[in-house]
Amino acid sequence: MEEAIKVDRKHRKIGITPDMADRCYTCGTCGGGCPASGLVPVEGGEGAWDPRKAIRAIVFGMEQEVVDSKWPWVCTLCGRCQYQCPMGIQLMKTFRACRTARERGKVPGPIHKGTMMNLERGNNLGIPRDDFLFLLADLGKEVEDECCPGFYVPVDKEGANIIVTINSKEPFAEPDDMKFWWKIFYAAKEDWTVSSVNWEGVNWGLFSGDDPAWKEQVRRIIENARRLKVKTILYPE
Repeated sequence: MEEAIKVDRKHRKIGITPDMADRCYTCGTCGGGCPASGLVPVEGGEGAWDPRKAIRAIVFGMEQEVVDSKWPWVCTLCGRCQYQCPMGIQLMKTFRACRTARERGKVPGPIHKGTMMNLERGNNLGIPRDDFLFLLADLGKEVEDECCPGFYVPVDKEGANIIVTINSKEPFAEPDDMKFWWKIFYAAKEDWTVSSVNWEGVNWGLFSGDDPAWKEQVRRIIENARRLKVKTILYPE
């Protein structure tokens, strides 16, 4: 049986079905394999957060303490706790719901700002379109000169087999990383392309718990694939 885990944004509550309290054995199996166990102290209490403690706090009505803590953000949502749970409790979904319940202005780090930047400019770091296209052309010429005669970066090519999405940190700070993929495509004689707009492949809306932004970014990538009549979408992660 899967819990109905919902977020009441108005009251910032994590809605779960009451039977979770009976189903959780508090056996600690979830915490035993969790890489984040013990990293976040419980404010105003003893010890540190782990999956078992966080789930029990939510079950007993202390969801706000979990939402306001650093635990949902130190948790990597790797799913190991959920995989190991003998009762099949949806821990990962619950902890992501804690991220969703956090006020957007209090989301730690740059993740919310990056999400808003993506919605506004098509990538998390706000790289202008002209700068992006200039970089692709420049790097493409480097690849051609290094090893791949006739190589160029195909932008907005219709009917390609693969459309490549990109982690914006690569054109921003690690542009040579893109060249590894391109050289493989060249050697394999792959038919591929890159969109000139909304090319970001890292969806920070997913990680920040912002469902509307998450869905919009997915919609844009799918729209790119449909617009260019491409068969396959390649994500960087």
